[in-house]
Amino acid sequence: MRKVKYASRYAKALLRNVGVDKEAQAIAEISSINDLMVKSKEFKSLLVNPRFTSQERAAVIKALAEKLKLSESTVRFVLYLSEGGAIIALADIIRIATNLYLERKKKAKAVVMTPIEISKDRENVLKESLKRLTQREVDLEYMVDPSLLGGILVKIGSTMYDTSIKGQLRLLKDELIKG
Repeated sequence: MRKVKYASRYAKALLRNVGVDKEAQAIAEISSINDLMVKSKEFKSLLVNPRFTSQERAAVIKALAEKLKLSESTVRFVLYLSEGGAIIALADIIRIATNLYLERKKKAKAVVMTPIEISKDRENVLKESLKRLTQREVDLEYMVDPSLLGGILVKIGSTMYDTSIKGQLRLLKDELIKG
């Protein structure tokens, strides 16, 4: 609970410091740092481990910023999180900052799971349906999960819409168990 509270504070600070017009870019840049932390244990150790000095961290992050073309505000934010020991909550900070950004832009992000790839026509129909349902513009993220057997599973925020055969069978099983 405490970690999420601080993550929210850092996410709000990130968005406040970069300005309205650069929020999406800042989130994308911070996400690239998080991806590097996930892929490289050495990089994560550099940012998390107190044995590394501030100068060592700054040198590596600035060299990385040149390669990835990160903004100065992103570099300062990552260094600040690293020095304060809050870099470990970067994934939570990104999630909260993304939700705040989408809320401000009157958008929603939907994660759509299907057993197969869907066509552009079906994608547009789904997008319009979700737009009517949420009354917001919807950004779709697709995931293919062959275990669904058929139908789709849509997650928007904390709400889940399950029309998959697997989900319907699970509901049927629960009903049969209840009697």
